[in-house]
Amino acid sequence: MQNPPANDRPAASFAEIRAVIAQWPGPDQASGTLATAREGQLTKPPGALGRLEEITQWLCEWQGRHPPQLDRPRVAVFAGNHGVAARGVSAFPAAVTKQMVANFVAGGAAVNQLCRAVDAELRVYEMALDEPTQDFSRAAALSEEECAHAMSYGMMAVEPGIDLLCLGEMGIANTTSASALAAAVVGGNGRDWAGPGTGVAGSALENKIAVIDEALKLHRAHFKDPLEILRRLGGRELAAIAGAVIAARLARVPVLLDGFACTVAAAVLRGIDPRALDHCMVAHVSAEPGHKRLLEAIGKRALVDLGMRLGEGSGAALAIGILRAAVACHTGMATFAEAGVSGKDG
Repeated sequence: MQNPPANDRPAASFAEIRAVIAQWPGPDQASGTLATAREGQLTKPPGALGRLEEITQWLCEWQGRHPPQLDRPRVAVFAGNHGVAARGVSAFPAAVTKQMVANFVAGGAAVNQLCRAVDAELRVYEMALDEPTQDFSRAAALSEEECAHAMSYGMMAVEPGIDLLCLGEMGIANTTSASALAAAVVGGNGRDWAGPGTGVAGSALENKIAVIDEALKLHRAHFKDPLEILRRLGGRELAAIAGAVIAARLARVPVLLDGFACTVAAAVLRGIDPRALDHCMVAHVSAEPGHKRLLEAIGKRALVDLGMRLGEGSGAALAIGILRAAVACHTGMATFAEAGVSGKDG
């Protein structure tokens, strides 16, 4: 999907985004209580399925129903280009973003295979790939209008009928953007957050760190406003991820976040509401070193750690299988009464 031309987009502002966030619901405690009650009746010791039990309760609370369903999971991959790529912060040129999008469309990427394996729908959203953001080490990456438009566009990924949204990204230089965002949101400097990304090391990594520090110095006066942080240091695909997280909350669709860039794009919203990511789980721990530190800072524990660092929603797609297993156990297992098995004595 292509981003619509600027003159066809509805007007958008940060005031409108904040108004939408003010409307979002909390968890459905009644559905969560039903999930807990059923778990206590199933033919297993209490807590024996570990985090699978946590997952089913989380799904019920954020889908607002019991039992939970996973009939139509969607993997949404947002792709955008960053002007900061011109500073030599990536091992690959910006042209690779568009080439990889073509690969997604042709079905040749890892995320395509993973979506087939877990029976998930894949949508790829191109975010004005021929219009990279400004180099955020020298100016704000996006204007308020551009950032709000990108967030609104991300909201379009949440369509009626989907019951799980898995978010991912593609964009050369977006680990540089993610590292800068993390430093602004959590604290620290370029060296604290920058990692190899697509494979930079040595002097190239030192350059990446220096570019991030330049950006932090330039924009630091605006770090009290999370949406200003996003527009100044982010990218269109990262703003779209934040928008998708907002829309999913409104629609009661649970969210699986992929790796470092995806998680930090969502984490920006915690500056507006500390419970902004309660309807989100993090699928995996990226090998990008900043991701583990970010998860610790925002109090999230990923579902798996397989040393992946690909992006493109790959970890989130993979984790759908774990969620399907949790739902299958919760809905398909017999209760003690149904199986004629004696329960634990009081």
